[in-house]
Amino acid sequence: MHVSEIDTPALVVDLDVLDRNLHRVAEYTREHGLRLRPHTKTHKSTRIGKRQLDAGAAGLTVAKVSEAEVMLGAEPADLLVAYPIIGHTKLERLMEVARRTRVTVALDSSQAARQLSEAARAAQVEIGVLAEVDVGLGRVGVSPGEPLVHLAQTIGKLPHLVFEGITFYPGQVKGLDESGLRAFAQVGELLRSILADFRAAGIEVKIVSGGSTPTLFHSHQLEGLNEIRPGTYVYNDVNTVRSGGCALEDCAASVLTTVVSTARPGQMIVDGGSKTFSSDRLVNSAEVTFGHVVEAPGARFHKMNEEHGYIDIMRAELEFSIGDRVHIIPNHICVAVNLHEQMYGVRGETVEEIWKVEGRGKLQ
Repeated sequence: MHVSEIDTPALVVDLDVLDRNLHRVAEYTREHGLRLRPHTKTHKSTRIGKRQLDAGAAGLTVAKVSEAEVMLGAEPADLLVAYPIIGHTKLERLMEVARRTRVTVALDSSQAARQLSEAARAAQVEIGVLAEVDVGLGRVGVSPGEPLVHLAQTIGKLPHLVFEGITFYPGQVKGLDESGLRAFAQVGELLRSILADFRAAGIEVKIVSGGSTPTLFHSHQLEGLNEIRPGTYVYNDVNTVRSGGCALEDCAASVLTTVVSTARPGQMIVDGGSKTFSSDRLVNSAEVTFGHVVEAPGARFHKMNEEHGYIDIMRAELEFSIGDRVHIIPNHICVAVNLHEQMYGVRGETVEEIWKVEGRGKLQ
């Protein structure tokens, strides 16, 4: 199948760039002795999950039980649910997953730990647990110090749970400029203090799991960190470029669109709007744009309706006609992927693979 035969709008993936991204991170983690348990929130595909495992990942990470159910299809030896699982229905389903592969859960409360323990006891399975600590984002995670140590002690006493370590997400570090690197260094200082607290309490911390795609290649600078869970790195996006985490040529995924109107001078409309792209804005910027037009970097994708993408072409390097096709790299690829049923793997001008986004819409 030729690329020209793809109906638009469609998410396309440059397989050469994808393979390079996977290889680069696999090599980095091997070089620095880091365990790789990548988050599948970006690709939501068992096919890409298998690629990550084949490249050396020790397991996969998900956020929801429904995603864990899907990712069993990638046959991981280990699944981390990096989200507190609350409620009888979800826990029953998670126990079914735990009968098929090793499951670890991240949580930040004794209530969540007790519910998990009761479900594991009823199912007669063993669940690994990571205590989540807040290192500055202010989302989930207990505070460092006594609250974290107490949570670990509580987990360690509950039947059918195994305290394996701690997890954190430095999502407040949005870039690698001077202020971003300073914030990252503060995370490192806090991590050293956290691990000292555990040593003083006589608690073994086998896994110290953290990191993000923007800070990915600085992960080895965090003393004590031994596992990372990047997600966006497989495809990358405009916000990852803006954060300094990659270059434009590292963006594997884009939305292929067709120009459907040039009725207004200086503007073209493409057949992709808010039902096709993420509405996320640029990080660290007041500029309103929704993606990078590959064929014309000077064009500005500045507005969306449900099915219409408005692109200002006053400063575009090309003239466009109805029927022309352009690739647009979204600001935030994870959300964009969740809007599409399938993706097209392209090498050159040939579509080599088409795969379903099996994890699409898995919210429960």
